Amino acid sequence: MTTELLAAAATLEHADEIGGPAQPLLTIRGLTKHFALKGGVLPGAPRKVVRAVDGVDFEVLKGETLGVVGESGCGKSTTARLLMQLIAPSAGEVVFDGRTVGSRELPLKEFRRQVQMVFQDSYASLNPRLTIEDSIAFGPQVHGVSTREAVARARDLLARVGLEPGRFAERYPHELSGGQRQRVNIARALALQPRMVILDEAVSALDKSVEAQVLNLLMDLKAEFGLTYVFISHDLNVVRFISDRVMVMYLGRVAEVGPADALFDDPAHPYTRALLSSMPSMDPDHRTEEVPLAGDPPNPIDPPSGCRFHPRCPQAAAVCNRTEPQRVVRAQQSVACLIHQAGSGHPLASLA
Repeated sequence: MTTELLAAAATLEHADEIGGPAQPLLTIRGLTKHFALKGGVLPGAPRKVVRAVDGVDFEVLKGETLGVVGESGCGKSTTARLLMQLIAPSAGEVVFDGRTVGSRELPLKEFRRQVQMVFQDSYASLNPRLTIEDSIAFGPQVHGVSTREAVARARDLLARVGLEPGRFAERYPHELSGGQRQRVNIARALALQPRMVILDEAVSALDKSVEAQVLNLLMDLKAEFGLTYVFISHDLNVVRFISDRVMVMYLGRVAEVGPADALFDDPAHPYTRALLSSMPSMDPDHRTEEVPLAGDPPNPIDPPSGCRFHPRCPQAAAVCNRTEPQRVVRAQQSVACLIHQAGSGHPLASLA
């Protein structure tokens, strides 16, 4: 590894000392994304919107891995793209290390140097006309690094992710396997020496043996470079393995956030319990005999009133249909459920 990379790793290792331990590196306030649909059949009819992300608030602490889970269509990937500013939010604020993203104090180019993303499709993420070395070196060159330094950095990172530069630097994406391409994408994300990496289903397309290798690689790189991860996945076992905290999303909103072990061992939200009960078990004494969660999520164009989960919730009461729950702290978790909200009117609220 070059002296430049070692210095960067040392700087990142002591980054928490500047703002103190467990300080928010990323703060999201009211993040919203509505996709407008075409107008109705009648002239002048109001345009409907898809509420992909609908008022999300959360924090990512320095040095942690925040896992994000939920059913397909819950807004996980849209949230990731909003964090990276790949799509413009309809409303809300993204604050990185105390500075608002896109403002004069933190321009978008500087923000993207500090926050990088690894996508699910390892092949589509790479330019088929660029060699592996050129793909990794391209980002640093855009940000003012000399060609010689960028190429040296690319070769160092290739070796760090387990790809011998002499064998792989001059190859093209189609000459690599899926696992090798994803290692290239991880190396490319680290080429700008970021502080945070967003991983959107980064291992879901890999077979299990390669997935385990990439997960171990991610954990090693996090320790070495002092990285912070936002890890999005539908695989709950993987999320528990790699995450420090977990955020559960449902229909564009946050249902529950908490430490991984606490959330998996004692989920507070009925949706979280249903989601975790769907995890397959190898123990024949713990077979799933009943469907934990029936039906599909409601239409995000016209979401239910009150609690969005109430049409599918086994503990729903009449109040859930008309009252929107607020996030409250329960033990170590933050949960948006009327059962845990004092004075909400839910029959079980007195037991919380």
